[in-house]
Amino acid sequence: DDIAPALVQQHSAGELMNGDASHDQAEEADSKQDGNADADPAEDANEQEVIVIQDTGFTVKIQAPGTEPFDLQVSPQEMVQEIHQVLMDREDTCHRTCFSLQLDGNVLDNFAELKSIEGLQEGSLLKVVEEPYTVREARIHVRHIRDLLKSLDPSDAYNGVDCNSLSFLSVFTDGDLGDTGKRKKKGNELEQIDCTPPEHILPGSKERPLVPLQPQNKDWKPMQCLKVLTMSGWNPPPGNRKMHGDLMYLYIVTVEDRHVSITASTRGFYLNQSTTYVFNPKPANPSFLSHSLVELLSQISAAFKKNFTALQKKRVQRHPFERIATPFQVYSWTAPQIDHAMDCVRAEDAYTSRLGYEEHIPGQTRDWNEELQTTRELSRKNLPERLLRERAIFKVHSDFAAAAMRGAMAVIDGNVMAINPGEETRMQMFIWNNIFFSLGFDVRDHYRELGGDAAAHAAPTNDLNGVRAYSAVDVEGLYTLGTVVVDYRGYRVTAQSIIPGILEREQEQSVIYGSIDFGKTVVSHPKYLELLEKTSRPLKVQRHAVLNEKDTAVELCSSVECKGIIGNDGRHYILDLLRTFPPDLNYLPVEGEELAPESQKLGFPRQHRHRLACLRQELIEAFVEHRLSCVTSLHLLKCHATVRPLLVNWMHFNILCNIFTDPKSREVVLNACKAVGSISNTSFDIRFNPDIFSPGVRFSDDSTEDIQKQKQLLKDAAAFLVSCQVPSFVKDCLDHSSLPMDGATMTEGLHQRGINMRYLGTVLEFVDNMPAKAQLEHIYRIGIGELITRCAKHIFKTYLQGVELSALSAAVSHFLNCLLSSFLDAVAHLPADELVSRRKNRKRRNRVPGGGDNTAWASLTPSELWKNITSEAQSYYHFNLQCVDQAVEKYGLQKITLLREISIKTGIQILIKEYNFDSRHKPAFTEEDILNIFPVVKHVNPKASDAFHFFQSGQAKVQQGFLKEGCELISEALNLFNNVYGAMHVEICACLRLLARLNYIMGDHPEALSNQQKAVLMSERVLGIEHPNTIQEYMHLALYCFANGQLSTALKLLYRARYLMLVVCGEDHPEMALLDSNIGLVLHGVMEYDLSLRFLENALAINSKYHGPRSLKVALSHHLVARVYESKAEFRSALQHEKEGYTIYKNQVGEAHEKTKESSEYLKYLTQQAVALQRTMNEIYKNGSNASIMPLKFTAPSMASVLEQLNIINGIIFIPLSLIY
Repeated sequence: DDIAPALVQQHSAGELMNGDASHDQAEEADSKQDGNADADPAEDANEQEVIVIQDTGFTVKIQAPGTEPFDLQVSPQEMVQEIHQVLMDREDTCHRTCFSLQLDGNVLDNFAELKSIEGLQEGSLLKVVEEPYTVREARIHVRHIRDLLKSLDPSDAYNGVDCNSLSFLSVFTDGDLGDTGKRKKKGNELEQIDCTPPEHILPGSKERPLVPLQPQNKDWKPMQCLKVLTMSGWNPPPGNRKMHGDLMYLYIVTVEDRHVSITASTRGFYLNQSTTYVFNPKPANPSFLSHSLVELLSQISAAFKKNFTALQKKRVQRHPFERIATPFQVYSWTAPQIDHAMDCVRAEDAYTSRLGYEEHIPGQTRDWNEELQTTRELSRKNLPERLLRERAIFKVHSDFAAAAMRGAMAVIDGNVMAINPGEETRMQMFIWNNIFFSLGFDVRDHYRELGGDAAAHAAPTNDLNGVRAYSAVDVEGLYTLGTVVVDYRGYRVTAQSIIPGILEREQEQSVIYGSIDFGKTVVSHPKYLELLEKTSRPLKVQRHAVLNEKDTAVELCSSVECKGIIGNDGRHYILDLLRTFPPDLNYLPVEGEELAPESQKLGFPRQHRHRLACLRQELIEAFVEHRLSCVTSLHLLKCHATVRPLLVNWMHFNILCNIFTDPKSREVVLNACKAVGSISNTSFDIRFNPDIFSPGVRFSDDSTEDIQKQKQLLKDAAAFLVSCQVPSFVKDCLDHSSLPMDGATMTEGLHQRGINMRYLGTVLEFVDNMPAKAQLEHIYRIGIGELITRCAKHIFKTYLQGVELSALSAAVSHFLNCLLSSFLDAVAHLPADELVSRRKNRKRRNRVPGGGDNTAWASLTPSELWKNITSEAQSYYHFNLQCVDQAVEKYGLQKITLLREISIKTGIQILIKEYNFDSRHKPAFTEEDILNIFPVVKHVNPKASDAFHFFQSGQAKVQQGFLKEGCELISEALNLFNNVYGAMHVEICACLRLLARLNYIMGDHPEALSNQQKAVLMSERVLGIEHPNTIQEYMHLALYCFANGQLSTALKLLYRARYLMLVVCGEDHPEMALLDSNIGLVLHGVMEYDLSLRFLENALAINSKYHGPRSLKVALSHHLVARVYESKAEFRSALQHEKEGYTIYKNQVGEAHEKTKESSEYLKYLTQQAVALQRTMNEIYKNGSNASIMPLKFTAPSMASVLEQLNIINGIIFIPLSLIY
């Protein structure tokens, strides 16, 4: 989903300091914050509150059994529970889970805040006291021990469970950067550095290996502590043993091959006398009774004791960010072959679906709806309350998204019974864990007039966008459902929380607002109108009347499909928000309606697969802003001086016009409002009626004029998209303020400007017809790749629906072969056993959604697939893909890039190995190469609004040059983000990156290094190891490493970034020039001149291509190349490059500019050096060996001068410290 907010998108390094990050979002957010549009007083209040929140921490002593007392820093806001967590993570106390904390003999309440505990102060001694176990506590203990044993094992990250994900930074930095940084500074160890990169990283290499994507982490070679730890078959204890305190039995095989049976009792764990076949629960002699399982195992197995201690040492040495869970699951599209080990907890989870153990709430499923709505109702009067509320909302949302995803997979895998089992499979609905699941098919011809299944497939994402919009406006008293959309194995599943009481009633009785039949019958309700009226301004929805079946007008403040239902809990819910935003007329041909000429010229309106095409919220915002700015400039010319400044202010604050008494000013305002298409005559307020052009909706005759206006407004918005937004996106790409690197970042860039992905073909045609087409080659190539993989995804979706589970890996590998392999007759291998049992299966086939011919997939051929892709491109994107089979060669695409894109889009996970796409003799993929298929999940991302405001004020301060204040505000934002999101989140990543940059500019290199290291780890974990943002973070980190004197680490990081970029988008990309300049400079610094030239000359070529041969970037590239030639004493080449640079400077900025002067000085210096060298040579020729030679100055560049150039190319401008403080 579009995860990253605008601030993460500020790609180019220079822009982070001066880019105006998402200024629309700021304004929109401002207007949402309970009307604090004039945010100054509010902000001051905020800053006061922040000071309150950061109560100073204090230190307490902790005394645990068998360890020395130690000090722990705590803060008054923490709960006692959090100290529990810390102790369960510490190396020396990690094996305890069942204990209480006592102060002077009194047990502390787990959920009490520390500040509320009497007598707890600086220096207090807290005792850890072992408590008796219960079944629940014993289970938690075993689970925790298993987590400790698996703490270095990456298999959970590969399998995409429990919010684990991969990170490889530590492989390149050899552990933690901070410490090594201090060690390495002592001597300048240029000699030991091996700077030669692997062959495939060098400029011009055509090899694109896949294996280096996941380098081997030596820590992952598992240290075996136990062979087997599993639940015993003797569970649960019989009644008579229960009365002796037996809770459960475990079966363990130690590394030394000793088989033991263990009883978990209320007093702890001990050996019993049972064997595999004989039950004897009496304690063995000795029984080694211990309160913790680790203590027991350490006594009976020396290997366990040794390896467990070593494992925990390693675990705590890892950076916390490598092991903290992410808020939402991130999947890896590649994985090595992992051994499948025995794991009792995993096995138990799989069978109980975790239901009885849902997130530690024993014996009950969570009432998701109640949790989601209660958190919304929390108070939000001041900052601490708002933080608490946002934290609760975020936590429940991420839990709900995880549960919905598990449920959706269970539904498609056939593990959940339908609530209407008698119906055809496509129509079935499911309830699991208090979540309602429905499939994305057109059930009961509900969407027949809107496009059938295609509409049913699009409706859930539209609905989700509606839920997102209403949640963001956050009106008190108006509730939306928890909604998650999951695509898995070719099916789209919508998961929703359940309105209390809805399952007992018929829908007709429940709906008291809106329509259940697309507008034939419509009802309204005053309370709903009052609530929705509050959302109408931020969402730009116009209040309007429609006719019901009795021809009476009914007032609505949303689209007719939006239904209002009062639940049994008395809350007002709205659902079916699929038309929150107005229709997109470019894709909605309506008889008798003419579009604006701008749209017609491009061949709109076009037929689309369904009639639910809507404009994006970002487009509506941009359109309104554009309208206001146009009208300002128009009417400012016509009005007199007294009104002018007021009119300008109005644009933003919609001040009503009562302040003007004289008729002339009033008339000016009236005309201005008319010109904009405002719904009011006295203020600028543009709103849309989402029901215009909805089939089945009728309006009364007296509103004809207003309807005409609304229709015109929609036509204008559709024209604005193609005539303004598409060109502005392309212009941003041309001047490199937007630098997409792959499909996802391109999609994000288009979405930010409100351009839907169905316009991709239009965007590509626009690029193709640009005069500066050559400078947009990278955009065209990424766009074509995105278009092909999206078409392939559409085809793959229906292809998978006809495949039964046992043939899944064969079918997926066959599809990939048809798409990417050069092997012409790709033949699918049907798994042998299916063929035999076809007859028997006939009766049972109906159980899996879809049904259909289960082996039809095997007949797909490469030429047929590419034909389908071409026709899909034509019918969906209206784009003409040339040369069916040779598309990859024709458009210069990389197969590995296409493989990555299609895998990410469809959730395929493949084996990490080298694939030979070019072999004509055997297919590239076999079924063994397909490891897994993951769900692709879309959900709401709740925001931390206060933190976001601080972040934006910080950015604004930095842009005005107040670095110190900016830095403080951003550190504050970081605290608040952590408060709401926990430690891991995309927005925290952006925050850390900016903070590191500020630290660096203000001269604090170690701090910059530490923050940037966190940013890299977080980006790897939350966005993915090869996400374009991660590549950016690696580049920044390399710069700070270099500044800290860690040259070899800097090089390794740059090589890693280059490798990732080659996989993601190939070598031909403007960002590659920056990366190669960085690599070239560092190599120059370590005197690897020939290698350095390869990279710098490649950067020069790419810069010339994308910035034009006369750009200042190219001049700088020439200068960098000249410096290396100078170091090699090849003065003629050096002079040649520097002259090129000088000419560009002279033409672009004039002779008087300091750059031109610097270049001219350098030319003089080079000429002198060249002359001196020539003289020396002549002397040698003339006098032979006894010539008196003047020593020539061959200097290795100083580190300072290399760093200075690195700062220049990375867009870092140092401000004299006197200005900062």
